[in-house]
Amino acid sequence: MFVLERVLGEKQPVGVPAHRGVAIEDGVTHGLMNPMAPLRNCIAVAHAKYDALTCLSGDPRRDRYRETIASMMITALEELRKYGVPSRTQGAVEWHPGGLELPIYGVFDYEWSQHGIIADLKTTEKMPGEIKKPHARQVALYAASDNMDARLIYVTPKKFEPYRLENIKEHRKSLLRIAQTVERFLALSDDPDFFVSITMPDLDSFYWSEPAARQLAYKYWGV
Repeated sequence: MFVLERVLGEKQPVGVPAHRGVAIEDGVTHGLMNPMAPLRNCIAVAHAKYDALTCLSGDPRRDRYRETIASMMITALEELRKYGVPSRTQGAVEWHPGGLELPIYGVFDYEWSQHGIIADLKTTEKMPGEIKKPHARQVALYAASDNMDARLIYVTPKKFEPYRLENIKEHRKSLLRIAQTVERFLALSDDPDFFVSITMPDLDSFYWSEPAARQLAYKYWGV
């Protein structure tokens, strides 16, 4: 899928769970930046965003996921408003470590400089028992050191859980090793067909579950 999207330029559409996450983030941001805004207004912002993103979607889960937006919005806003108004939202971060040709780039959701907190909001169906590894590496990028209070804030239709990220330096080291591996892989050739020739999609993986993705697998790999 990396070769399909990043090397061949065949970007795949995301499903309604991702659209719900974007919509809830929009609604939560509206509510945090406007502390007096009624919850119904914030929910309306989220619904409008979700409807715009999914208006052409044929995903059978569309209506079911829309129904969970209000409860997730209420849960998230009631908790996050306790932090106050964020000092920054959607802040861009670039890290230029030695040994990399290109920087590692990311965008965090919220920063409360008055509390020394930087955080990402994650929407999910089931609450994880701990921070997921990819999320840990992602938020470690945003925090400069272990002195930063970096958090992953998970919200489900029924629960809210903020996890504080530990061992930030170790997660940043892992992120750097991954980036170095990607650069070494891409340095093998300037020819996209070369990367097709040395890879093969696993069509049993959920990454290839969409019909459009499977058609592209046949187009490029003949499977």
